[in-house]
Amino acid sequence: MASQRVTMRQVAAEAGVASMTVSYTYTRPDRVAPDTRARVLAAAQRLGYAGPDPVARSLRRGATGNLGVVMGEHLSYAFEDPQAARFLAGVSSVCVEKRLGLVLIPSTGDPEDVDRVREAAVDGFVLWTTDESDAVLDAVAATGRPAAIQGGPTVPGISVVSPDDRGAARAMAFHMLAGAASPLILSMPLDRGRRAGLHRGPDTSVSFPVTRARLEGYRDAAEEAGRPWQDMPVAVVARHSRNDARLAIEDALAHVRPDVVIAMSDQLAAGAVDVLGSSALVSGWDDSELARALGFSSVSQSLYDQGVACARIASGTMTTVESPTWNLALR
Repeated sequence: MASQRVTMRQVAAEAGVASMTVSYTYTRPDRVAPDTRARVLAAAQRLGYAGPDPVARSLRRGATGNLGVVMGEHLSYAFEDPQAARFLAGVSSVCVEKRLGLVLIPSTGDPEDVDRVREAAVDGFVLWTTDESDAVLDAVAATGRPAAIQGGPTVPGISVVSPDDRGAARAMAFHMLAGAASPLILSMPLDRGRRAGLHRGPDTSVSFPVTRARLEGYRDAAEEAGRPWQDMPVAVVARHSRNDARLAIEDALAHVRPDVVIAMSDQLAAGAVDVLGSSALVSGWDDSELARALGFSSVSQSLYDQGVACARIASGTMTTVESPTWNLALR
């Protein structure tokens, strides 16, 4: 038979103090005289008392002291993707500042995703970009807790932290298309089906808001440059990774020989460089150490700062933020 949990009241009786004194010994030790605190801790040790029940304490306070981060990818993505890691570093900095715990909640389209959100012992949510059909969005909004999402989509009850991706994409593409004879766009997945392949001027009404905004910006630039969008080749990767970019470029070479590649991220741009070397001018997005090391142009934006902004909203520190800035890092 399992032994019963020792209660705070039993410790108080053993130490000859009030129950509140036992509580303060663990939660506000500066309010308890040193000799009294020592007496309480000695009594707790004799009885085998492990301290206040954290679940009961959070229920009494109405707060858990944790922020939840919903990744919208497999959990390993948070550690494997450099930009996701930068975003999480920004979130973590706020957690350190506010003395909050950080709970990672994977969301990959499984039926259990919504249950994980509903059952999460957190005070607010930070979400990594997902698509408009993700049931997790409504589940987060339904909790009524503060929430912010990087990149979108826009959902009532969830604040969006995102730069003007369409404007940044238009500016970079317009620069890259000048003088290009055979351009190629290297795109992140268009939907949760994650089908790789080469398209000509694909419909820009895709369900991932970041991908949609960047495609719209590329289309704007192509049309301004007098290039029909319906003729523009767009290679789509199945997963946002350098290796998937290599595969997409290798497959595209059967149909197009690009002298310019406009990629939606530095990871994808690096994959293009791996395959094409110096035979094509390449641009990326995020202006990471990778862009600087390989020497390609990139859209500069701070995912670290966006992580900070999302965490401040989710922790209740602020309710709105200005649109993050961007600029072109041309090389």
